[in-house]
Amino acid sequence: MKKVPLFIDGEFIQSTSNEWIDVTNPATQEVIAQVPCATDAEMAAAIASAEKAFATWKEVAVPERARVMMRYGALLKEHQEELAGIICEELGKTHEDAMGDVWRGIEVVEHAANIPSMLMGETVENVARNIDTYSYTQPLGVCAGITPFNFPAMIPLWMFPLAIACGNTFILKPSEQDPLTPMRLVELFEQAGAPKGVLQVVHGTKPQVDELLENPVIKAISFVGSVGVGQYIYKKGTDNMKRVQAFLGAKNHMVVMPDANKDAVINNIVGASVGAAGQRCMAISVGVFVGEAQQWIPEIKEKLAAVRPGHYSDPEAAYGPQITPQAKARILSLIETGKNEDANCVLDGSDIEVEGYPNGNWVGPTMFTDVKADMDIYKEEIFGPVFLTMNVDSLDEAIELINNNPYGNGTSIFTNSGGAARKYQHNILVGQVGINIPIPVPLPFFSFTGWRGSFAGDQHAYGKQAVKFYTETKTITARWFDNDIPASGPNMSINLR
Repeated sequence: MKKVPLFIDGEFIQSTSNEWIDVTNPATQEVIAQVPCATDAEMAAAIASAEKAFATWKEVAVPERARVMMRYGALLKEHQEELAGIICEELGKTHEDAMGDVWRGIEVVEHAANIPSMLMGETVENVARNIDTYSYTQPLGVCAGITPFNFPAMIPLWMFPLAIACGNTFILKPSEQDPLTPMRLVELFEQAGAPKGVLQVVHGTKPQVDELLENPVIKAISFVGSVGVGQYIYKKGTDNMKRVQAFLGAKNHMVVMPDANKDAVINNIVGASVGAAGQRCMAISVGVFVGEAQQWIPEIKEKLAAVRPGHYSDPEAAYGPQITPQAKARILSLIETGKNEDANCVLDGSDIEVEGYPNGNWVGPTMFTDVKADMDIYKEEIFGPVFLTMNVDSLDEAIELINNNPYGNGTSIFTNSGGAARKYQHNILVGQVGINIPIPVPLPFFSFTGWRGSFAGDQHAYGKQAVKFYTETKTITARWFDNDIPASGPNMSINLR
């Protein structure tokens, strides 16, 4: 049985833990590895190593930090196929989806390679007579990241490359459900020339997370995951005087106007709602149909009915399994809840089977119509391939509906009207808005900006906001006097050779 190592003080080590968690292939239930819950001593060693390494890493020239990221990005590109294969095995994603997972992470590493320009401070000469003020951007210290299962390459790469490029050291606690991908990322980072101790990896569950949240050495925590866990991490982290950025749940809506391109709407809804088995925080889970656009709903149902999940080796599979049997059971329970709430289940994927893989965590495309805002299937994040439709009479009604929802991660509008798009993007209380784009995840030179119940904190992931999150600003006000200037003379000559 493969034992997943820890990465502490520049070494891959086997844990001495007595507590191990099975890592399973979700299409077969085969146990492919075991991951440890790090011991107290191992956690302490990782934190101590990160603290020690910070003292030297923060002094490394910023261009050299950028070169580490350049080398790392090149290695990730060389190994993209390999990394995608690991994701397929431990998460069940289709090959295309897994390749995208890796590529979006690579883009953040490329962004981190531009760190010199992002760390520039500000200067004003003569703020008062003969007095100048200027600012520096300096790293915080030891930072930590707690990442989810659904993007085992992209989300760790949201965090540690930028944090480390800023001059910090980093401790990563990846999901215990698919740790093989993050460990390979770490191996490649070491090959890129990352100094000893700059990055540590520990594994575990709540006790290990609590140590990261409580230890005073750690200055900042980045988290992506479920609502309850994220709220706990934000509160406990801030109670311990740490910076925290916590990306939580979502209920993303697509507004469909009657003047939209019907074919584009239908094709985009299918991919955005059930792609990645619905296991992404930016999935479109609710379609809000305005006026005559409601007539397209039967065609959407027919298109969804033609989609099927399958094993990643099947080129015709649209998406893979749910991560665990427990995740599947939760989705099936919510589907039954929707039926009991009198939503109209026009497409039910509860009983789908995939030939050759009877033990997989499969859920077929599912669609409800006549959904109301007080129903549990609307209020809860389902995190599966379940698409809900709601009908409204106007754009104003659609905006009011979405703004009353507690989440604000992403949304989109499909329309040919510039006025409707402008009104929507201005009035909607959601952090990421797509116009004729279903999943508006920004490229890394912008930031991932979920709002309201989808985020807790002040600065978001990647982009300029992440640099601010991982750094402090130091402001210097200086005055020098004329009589400090040495007298000129032969001893003041400068040899430029």
